[in-house]
This record gives sequence, structure tokens and C-alpha cells, in this order.
Amino acid sequence: MLILLDSADLQALRGIIPDHPLDGVTTNPTIISRACSGKREIPGLLRSIRGLLGNEGMLHIQVTAATLDGILAEAETIKEQFGEDVYIKIPVTSEGIKALSILAKKGIRVTATAVFTPQQALIAAKAGADFVAPYVNRLDDLAVDGSRVVREIKQIFTDYSLKTRVLAASFRNIEQVHRVCLSGADAVTISPELYWKMLFHPLTAVSVEEFERDWAAIPEREERN
Repeated sequence: MLILLDSADLQALRGIIPDHPLDGVTTNPTIISRACSGKREIPGLLRSIRGLLGNEGMLHIQVTAATLDGILAEAETIKEQFGEDVYIKIPVTSEGIKALSILAKKGIRVTATAVFTPQQALIAAKAGADFVAPYVNRLDDLAVDGSRVVREIKQIFTDYSLKTRVLAASFRNIEQVHRVCLSGADAVTISPELYWKMLFHPLTAVSVEEFERDWAAIPEREERN
């Protein structure tokens, strides 16, 4: 199970990376827009994230173009600027699937994003996607069980020996993350805030306080010669 952070907030990322067991960072235009005051800042921001991750952490960057030629051009620029180990995020539109297929044949890593159905995920996997990213909370908001969609995608991939991995995205709470883990997701991408909520439990805090209190209560005795 891979755990990635879905954020471009450098301060929040630095509070977790590299001291915690994270596997990478995912971004999209919406997330980046919250972290930048202008488009000229974007390359520097992404380079800073790449620097935080080092050579082993994966970085997922989304294209903004909607046409085949535009997507391909953006993908090549991203690859040139950020290296071979970057995953190009492409929405599962008609033009996106065309681009995904071309890039996959070139050996460029691709994450199919904005996935809402197992059928979209299957098409993306057949086109050569390394990851598919179903949006769990958005499905839940539509009264569709997002974890069930993740489970069905994973089942299809397993039944037909498809190597594409499921990167579950869009979470509002820990319960959603828990459910997709039980549904067989290969990876989750979550906000830094949700990461801290996953780690915290009030009984853990109480236990640590008890340990400290009990240790302090042990009397100090000098060693006898």
C-alpha cells in the first residue's frame, strides 16, 4: 500500500516529508492554484516538491490541456523539466485516452485521473495507464459507494491480469480511507491534514501521558558503593 500526499503546500509537506513513511505527492491544477499567486511560480513550486521527495518519491503532475496535441506537448515539457520518474496525470476523456496510449508506448509514466466508473478505469488500463485514480468522496457525494467502485476496479484488474494500479483519491475523512484500503486499493493520496488525523488517537496521547507520569513517580535513589 502506497501513501501519497495530495498537496502543493510546501509548509505542510515539509512537516511530513522526509521523516514520515510517504511514497510521493500528487498535484492537480486546483491544488496548485491554492499554493501559487501566479503561473510563473508553478515550475519553481514543483521543483521544490521534487527536491523534498528526493530520487525515490513519486511526483504526479496533471496536464491542463484538453486536446491531444496539447496534452502531448505538456507531457513532454513536464518530462523534460522533472525527469523520468514523474507521472503525467491525464483525465479519462476521449482525447486523454488517445494521449495516454501514445505516451505509454513511449515509456512515459501516466496516471489516469478523474475516474468515476470501473469502465473508465478498464479503458485507461487497456491504454497503458500505470495508475488509475478514482475519486472516492465525489462518488460518495453522488450516493455512489466510492469504496465499492474501487473494489470493482481492482477485481477487474485482477481477473484480467492488468498491471495498472489503483490510486484512490478524493477523501473527506478517515473512514473513507479505511474502506478503500479494505477494498484492495494499491495506493491512496490524501491531504496533509487527513494524514495527521490518521496518525492521531486520543487514547495514544493518554497512554503517553500515563507513561511519563508513572516514570516521573519512580523515586531517585543513589547507587551504593
